[in-house]
Amino acid sequence: MPTCLPLVIRRCHSCAAERFRANGKFRVNANHKLLDAWLLALCTACGETTKLTALERTHVRSVRPELLDRMHANDPGLAAELLQDPVVRHRNHVALDWAGAWRLCTGGTDRLDREGIDVAVRFAAPIPVRPARLIAEGCGLSRGAVGRLITEGRLVSAVRLSGKLSADFTFTLKR
Repeated sequence: MPTCLPLVIRRCHSCAAERFRANGKFRVNANHKLLDAWLLALCTACGETTKLTALERTHVRSVRPELLDRMHANDPGLAAELLQDPVVRHRNHVALDWAGAWRLCTGGTDRLDREGIDVAVRFAAPIPVRPARLIAEGCGLSRGAVGRLITEGRLVSAVRLSGKLSADFTFTLKR
C-alpha cells in the first residue's frame, strides 16, 4: 500500500536535478470559459516549482464540479490519482519513482514452517514493484534466497516473478 506520493522523475531547469516531490497542491487558472489546471511539484534539490498539466484549455462546463472542488481543496487523493494516470504522465513527459513510497502489510511469517503455503498478494494501488522483492520482504528472506527458490522450483507463480508487477498475483512456496 502507498505511504506517500511517489517522486516525479523530470529534469529541473534550474539545477539539473531529476526528482520532484508532488505535495498535492494544485493551481487552477480560468481564462473566460476555459480552464487550465496544474499539479505543482517542487525540486528536491533546489525547491524550484514545476507544473504538471492536469487540464489544458478545457471548457468550464465539461469539468465535473466535484473535480474542480477537489482541485481547489488541494486534495492529495486527487494528486495520487493524477500521478498514476498514464495519460497525464505521457502528456507531461514524466515517470514515477516509487522507492520509499510504499509499504508491505503482512499477517506475519508464522505460517512459513508448513510444508507449503499459498499466498495472494493484493495491491491497494497500482504501484510497480518487483514480486521477488515483495516475497523477500514479506517472508523475511533475502532476495538471493528468493532467487534460489525460484530456480529450484520451490517458489512458483502463474505470473513472471522476475519483472515488475502492479496487479494482484498469487504464488506458492514449497518447503
